[in-house]
Amino acid sequence: MATLAIFRSAGASLPRQSFQKCQMAFIQSRRNLSSYLVTPKELAEALKKSPPSPISPEPRVIPLCAAWFLPNDERKGIEVFREKRIPKARFFDLDKVIDKRSPYPHMLPSPKTFAEAMSSLGIRKDDTVVVYDSKELGIFSAPRVGWTLRIFGHPKVHILNNFRLWVEEGYPTESGELYNVECNPYPIPQLDESKVATFEQVREVALDYNKEGAEGVQIIDARPNGRFTGKDPEPREGLSSGHMPGSINIPFTAVLDPKTRAFLPKEQLRKLFEEKGVDPSKPIISTCGTGVTAVVIDTALEEAGYGTPETRRVYDGSWTEWAQRVNPSDSLIRKDE
Repeated sequence: MATLAIFRSAGASLPRQSFQKCQMAFIQSRRNLSSYLVTPKELAEALKKSPPSPISPEPRVIPLCAAWFLPNDERKGIEVFREKRIPKARFFDLDKVIDKRSPYPHMLPSPKTFAEAMSSLGIRKDDTVVVYDSKELGIFSAPRVGWTLRIFGHPKVHILNNFRLWVEEGYPTESGELYNVECNPYPIPQLDESKVATFEQVREVALDYNKEGAEGVQIIDARPNGRFTGKDPEPREGLSSGHMPGSINIPFTAVLDPKTRAFLPKEQLRKLFEEKGVDPSKPIISTCGTGVTAVVIDTALEEAGYGTPETRRVYDGSWTEWAQRVNPSDSLIRKDE
């Protein structure tokens, strides 16, 4: 590393404190990624500078595969991970790193469970983690995993936009079974509850819909239109379809390019939310089937500059919890005639 060698030789004529600051600035420049969404080119360059080496004492860039498919899809995330992945990537199992005591799928794990998962993946607190999806689906479940890492306080998290483009643009891939990684102690974090909407909070918003003096919280539903209107069934057997009173339907696919399945540019996202009547000055709760694609919408809102981290939340239990918990007498499941 010629540049580092120059730093070291120059350090001989610098005061020790100044030299250490220069060295830290150099290390930072090696691994910084400019925004939450990163391109394949940006990730490839970052991996060259800070590879996920198990012996490196410096913070690394870790690709983290979050591939996941709906329960009515025969494909499995771990299978597509074995078939094709970014070299040295780790696999985050969205069906296992959850609250296993909950009757609802994909509910956030406890801080202890999260820390254990990160430790088993060999991820250190100072690593930069770039989460990505399958090439088959494009953007789908990676935002949920990225959101999970962020609300548990992992400092440097990004989303690859996206793995399909990574493959099409000819960046390296590998295949094969999972390999062992060295576990690293990961501190038990605190959950940022301000980013999570509970059933009780969403129920209050739905009951207040159209009432005078209500806060005006907006609910955006990321499910396909047929499930939102009640015309199509839910993928989970026995679960009613329909929607919450006053909710806005923006299927998560609407914020993605139809060919690449990557996020649309910021300008197009802003135009879409404007056309759907979303008010950036009012609080927003994103929801979907199980809290996975709701975060696709939440990420698109962030990219478009809609709302702030303080005014946007994700309904963790989403429709699967909602449809099982609301009282029929409350009329909180609406269907279009």
